[in-house]
Amino acid sequence: MTEPPRPPGSGDSGPQPDPSAPYGSSPGDEPPTAPLSGAPGPGGYPPPGDYPPPGGYPPPGGQPPPGGYPPPGGYPPPGGTPGYGAGGGYGPAAYANNDEKTWALVAHFGGAAGVIVGGGLLGWVAPLIALMTRGQQSPTVRAHAVAALNFQITWTVASVLAWVITVISCGILFFVPMLVWLVPLIFGIIGGIKANEGVLYRYPLTYNFVK
Repeated sequence: MTEPPRPPGSGDSGPQPDPSAPYGSSPGDEPPTAPLSGAPGPGGYPPPGDYPPPGGYPPPGGQPPPGGYPPPGGYPPPGGTPGYGAGGGYGPAAYANNDEKTWALVAHFGGAAGVIVGGGLLGWVAPLIALMTRGQQSPTVRAHAVAALNFQITWTVASVLAWVITVISCGILFFVPMLVWLVPLIFGIIGGIKANEGVLYRYPLTYNFVK
């Protein structure tokens, strides 16, 4: 019998490669190539060199990255601790409410006014009132009141000594108390301006009587 004719293309178009022969021994035989970096591998998974993806999963083992994870809300801004003023002062950069700001201004501006009214001897009254009235409930008011109170007490003592010098000199050195009064007056105003900006002013030439 004769073999029936085969349709075109269904027959052998050339020699078949030997399955037992190594790659490259037959014409057109090429070894398999690895997928490019970043291209999905078999089954859709990324190749071993690309896991974990950049910015994706945490490192193997669940360990945090070097330096730890950022805290909620992000890292503090450069230049210091958040919540602290700058430009010649330190302390809280904002008030919780208007009442705190009012009492902070009373402590500083009231001290300067007490210097004028009391001849340099009553500058401590207003900071003490602010400390006793609101300082127990608000750490911010207490910080402002203590700073102003220590400064005004220090210069009240200096004013008393200036009056003693005036009396001993029989009035010749009458200008000494006036010069002493200018110091708590000027710096009390500066402290009030800083407090209005939300900065706790660091008074110079102050002895800490109250902690």
